[in-house]
Amino acid sequence: MKRLSLLVLIAALAIWAGSASADENLAALQQDAVETYADIVFASYQDSLELAVALNEALIAFVSMPDESTLAAARDAWLASNEPYGQTEAYRFYGGPIDDEDGPEGLLNAWPLDEAYIDYVDGDADAGIINNTADYPEITKDLLISLNEVGAEENISTGYHAIEFLLWGQDLYEDSAGKRPATDYSSAPNAERRGQYLLITGELLVENLQDMVDQWNHEIDDNYVWDFHDGPTDVALTNMLTGIGVLAKSELAGERMFTAYDNQDQEDEHSCFSDNTHRDIITNFMGVSNVYRGAYTRIDGTVVEGAGLADLFEALAPELNAEMLELLDLADQQVNGIFVPFDRAIVNADSRPGVFDAVFTLQDVGDKLVELAVSLDLVIDTALPE
Repeated sequence: MKRLSLLVLIAALAIWAGSASADENLAALQQDAVETYADIVFASYQDSLELAVALNEALIAFVSMPDESTLAAARDAWLASNEPYGQTEAYRFYGGPIDDEDGPEGLLNAWPLDEAYIDYVDGDADAGIINNTADYPEITKDLLISLNEVGAEENISTGYHAIEFLLWGQDLYEDSAGKRPATDYSSAPNAERRGQYLLITGELLVENLQDMVDQWNHEIDDNYVWDFHDGPTDVALTNMLTGIGVLAKSELAGERMFTAYDNQDQEDEHSCFSDNTHRDIITNFMGVSNVYRGAYTRIDGTVVEGAGLADLFEALAPELNAEMLELLDLADQQVNGIFVPFDRAIVNADSRPGVFDAVFTLQDVGDKLVELAVSLDLVIDTALPE
């Protein structure tokens, strides 16, 4: 009996030790996933800043010598700058530094934008801040910040889409993006004020992105990144899952795709002036996939990678993880298969089903993230914050 009791005790200790070891391994994997996320966020904001600086330089060159060549270069720089920034949308929706009460998100990428709030529009040559010399005799950085989203959420005065409108103008065409002429910055009424406005928005873009880089830089003390990965791991994981869950199901599938699909109105698409909405959809989805897989490809082609959520859930809930990876692969095919330009995809009978399919798959991605969170004893809400 004593020998049997000893064997039972040894077996129990072995089970306990194995369980303790498994818990330690899982805790280490969770922390690794959090640190990988922080590295990816930092790298993608660095890339966004680098290309925003290049965009700002292109804007300066254009305003200094406004012609069709410098305008085309500025437009190309804007399109390039949106590639990494579109992927950073996955870091929103949980009160991080991009969209907490002091965050610059509204100054960076707010939309939809009422064009008439900024400049002339078809049928109203005197519309906008630029042409209102009585109320706004001088265009300054403080003025544009103070006017952003005043009176209505569509009253957007700064950010990527303000710059987009100032470079392309209204998209009044089925076969192309907007066709704002370079002469708007040379011989048109209020050309000098328009140039001042454009340069200020470029400067603000750089400043706000620099702030995001600083908040996620491990070499700076007392910033957000230290609170993020030195705080409770379950809080960090909840934030990670919430960010990509809200983006996939509510913001991207809902606000950015289904609303435009349902209304069949290009005014509801994300980059309606440049016809770049298809890339917005793709890069937003890439941000979701980056976070889940734990890998981000930088603008120079190098890859920042490590243990991701996929690795964590492979250890914890392999069947759910396999289902999630299948959904990500399907969504990748669908968003890349949407007809271009998006404003035609939402009205053409042949292309509308492809948009609809992508919407439902992205919603499924959000729902699957909720299931995966439960396997960690976490609860996430994929609805847009109030």
